[in-house]
Amino acid sequence: MSSDLVIHLLAELLWNALAICGPLMLLTMLIGLLISVFQVVTQVQDMSLSFVPKLLVTVVTLVVAGPWMLRKLVTYASHLIANIPNYI
Repeated sequence: MSSDLVIHLLAELLWNALAICGPLMLLTMLIGLLISVFQVVTQVQDMSLSFVPKLLVTVVTLVVAGPWMLRKLVTYASHLIANIPNYI
C-alpha cells in the first residue's frame, strides 16, 4: 500500500467526517452563540438556559438530517469495504 493511497483514504475519511458532523456542530454552535449573547444582554446566568435549547436543536437536527447522515456514512463504508481488494 503506497503512502499516496493512505493519504487519499485519510483525506476522504476526514472530508466525510466533516460533512457528516458539520451541520450538527454548526447549528449547535450557532445556538450556543445566540444563547450566550442573550445571557450577556439580559444578565441571566442559568445553566439550563444554555443546555436545553442546544439539546433540542441537536435532536431536531438529528431527526431531520439523520437519514442523510446515515446514508452518507453507509455509502462511504460500503465503498471502502468493496474496494479493499484494490488497496492490496
